[in-house]
Amino acid sequence: MRLNRKLWTAVAALVWAGPSFAYEDTGGIINPTTAWTDTWNDVLVDLFVIGGLFAAVGAYLLWRYRATGPGQVGTAPKVNLDIALAWSLVPAALFMADDFFLAARGWSLWSIQRTVPAHSMEVNVSASQWYFEFDYGNGVKSDQLVVPVGQPIVLRMTATDVVHSFGLIEYKLKEDMLPGRITHIWFYPDKPLETFVTCVEFCGDGHSQMNAPVKAVLKADFDKWMAEQLTKKKSASLDAPRSSAAAPAASAL
Repeated sequence: MRLNRKLWTAVAALVWAGPSFAYEDTGGIINPTTAWTDTWNDVLVDLFVIGGLFAAVGAYLLWRYRATGPGQVGTAPKVNLDIALAWSLVPAALFMADDFFLAARGWSLWSIQRTVPAHSMEVNVSASQWYFEFDYGNGVKSDQLVVPVGQPIVLRMTATDVVHSFGLIEYKLKEDMLPGRITHIWFYPDKPLETFVTCVEFCGDGHSQMNAPVKAVLKADFDKWMAEQLTKKKSASLDAPRSSAAAPAASAL
């Protein structure tokens, strides 16, 4: 009985301590990409360690208790209740504690992914067959997503026709885009990176070509890019009245 009390005390301590494990953050922001990567690595380690342990024990038992003659019949050693409970409960408790730890971490990561940090930069995203459009809210629209490094980015997303899914493969994040609804996803670009977003849910004939560049650049480079986009927009707005005024004159001629 004393063994059982110690066992359950240790298991309870492991489960209770599991959710308290924290990831390194940057300026108070936990990067969901890093957190998901660390958790997935832990799952892989668990699978290989537990699988390797069982394989090693199984191979040893097969070798140790192999038959040495054609008519040999093995006999099991006699065990008492304490030994039987120990062999049953100790491995089960250890594996369950590990599972509870990973489950608690998964729930905490899901909460992190759904909680948008304050002062995030917001970009509206629209999906149509078969392209993405990014609206920065200041009149600038682009077919590529350009964001500054070190700034949390929240994407407010919708679809104009069918269901799409916004897959940021490099950042290990995805979210569905639905007609008539606004969904969101956020990520934290912590270093300069050029990657792409792709639609990860079948949306028609051109599904495989539905992708767009995603560029995380330094703040100075982002400001320069944004200034260029605003200049182009201003020039286009100034040219529009001239084009409309020239059209009646040409028709009169």
